[in-house]
Amino acid sequence: MHKSILYKFLFLSVIMCSFSGNAQVLRKRTTLLMGGRFDITIVAKDSLLAEQNIDEVIAEITRIENLISDWKPDSQVSQVNQNAGIKPIKVDREVLELTQRAIQFSEATKGGFDVSFAAMDRIWKFDGSMTEMPSAEAIKKSVEKVGYKNIVLDTVQSTIFLKLKGMKIGFGALGEGYATDKCRNMMLAKGIKAGIVNGSGDMTAWGKQPNGKDWNIGMTNPFHPDTLFAVVPLNNGAVTTSGSYEKFVIFNGKRYSHIINPATGYPATGLCSVSVFGPNAETANGLSTSLMVLGQTQGLLLLKKYPEYSCVMITDNGKLVKSKNFKIKKFKPRL
Repeated sequence: MHKSILYKFLFLSVIMCSFSGNAQVLRKRTTLLMGGRFDITIVAKDSLLAEQNIDEVIAEITRIENLISDWKPDSQVSQVNQNAGIKPIKVDREVLELTQRAIQFSEATKGGFDVSFAAMDRIWKFDGSMTEMPSAEAIKKSVEKVGYKNIVLDTVQSTIFLKLKGMKIGFGALGEGYATDKCRNMMLAKGIKAGIVNGSGDMTAWGKQPNGKDWNIGMTNPFHPDTLFAVVPLNNGAVTTSGSYEKFVIFNGKRYSHIINPATGYPATGLCSVSVFGPNAETANGLSTSLMVLGQTQGLLLLKKYPEYSCVMITDNGKLVKSKNFKIKKFKPRL
């Protein structure tokens, strides 16, 4: 479930335009952060201010990455993992609170989402080398160190302790959404009234384009990834997408996603794409991954607990499913 292997993607369409009156300029930059691609778009009164604020966004994402990355050995999360089964590790309050929210997600999904997924043994291969399914015994063993209930938080001392040696926590399914939210809030506090931060398909947008129109977000067709199946407006909200269409295997006519259910060790099946819309990218991020794992029926039941969020699912056989609260009127899909 790590984001670096999720191959989630949303194409971002930014329309450049001429301005009048209260002129604003739009600047965009693409860079690699948190193990993936970030597209940062800022609207400001002049080019210099826009570029300076893009620099600040990059600095903030880098700061967060250095705190929570489980592949940077000196990050606080890596220190927690290195001391699993040994001792609690003191962490910054924001790392503790992010872990708290991740545990709440783990509980809400009954382990379909699990912040301790990072300890899974990667027995499923999606590089074309697999010729048969792993054994049931190997699959069971692959998740024996996974279990959010073995995470101990001390909110007074601000420490995290993993009970079992070999346990690991990771924020591959929340971290980019969290970072985009933090950057949006930072820019709004500075008076930057419009922009987009898109972390490998985990996207938050605020304000409008310089011409006064909403941002246009293109959604990838999972059956033809070089095309879009819909373009939707986005204004002061977030959208995240999880998809299995880049990496999967087929055994006995059944399609197995590279997104693994951490509770069972088996790949997600039934859905090839889930997009979640709502006010917060971190929550949408966790929901899109969870819905892929839980499937259509259980996923829609979970979403009812989050009434501010709606979704569009595409099943493996090409059926498009929208949650009942999906209200985007200009949504005209073509699969």
